[in-house]
Amino acid sequence: MTVTMVASHGTSTAGRRRDDELLMESVHATHYRPLLRFLLGLTRNERPAAEDLLQETMLRVWRHLDSLPAEEENARKWLFTIARRVAIDAARSRQARPSEVSLMEADQMSTVDSVSGTLALRDLTDAFHRLSTEHRMVLQELHFRGASVEEAAQRLGVPAGTVKSRAHYAMRLLRTALDPTV
Repeated sequence: MTVTMVASHGTSTAGRRRDDELLMESVHATHYRPLLRFLLGLTRNERPAAEDLLQETMLRVWRHLDSLPAEEENARKWLFTIARRVAIDAARSRQARPSEVSLMEADQMSTVDSVSGTLALRDLTDAFHRLSTEHRMVLQELHFRGASVEEAAQRLGVPAGTVKSRAHYAMRLLRTALDPTV
């Protein structure tokens, strides 16, 4: 890839935007495959996860396109650094979120034959319904709909920090309700 930097002096906004689009297309075409291979290694060959990370990497590159180094070698290092940081951010985000139960797993729980499994499901359901409406709504967005914190915040009309806080306290209340010794 030959990075051609276009001087912004005297260039219209539309012309500058088109130059950025062409540069981004060149970056993507040149580095898409090596970045995907790199991210596949970081995700243990989970292609959907690697593709998500690649998309987030390209978004960050687009947002900071003016920082793209002109030399090919430095540009490549910069791109791989961004990809690595995106992967680290995603891993930290997964660790910070409470464990998720998919709808399929929840459905399988409802068909449990054992008495103890049925009682545990009933206790969980009762504890969930004793939560405040705000706590239930946050858990539904995050765990049943699979929304990110930002998506849940937008849907609920509250700040992302409020979503995180409500999720934390809701999970703590559920744990306490299910095991008072906690």
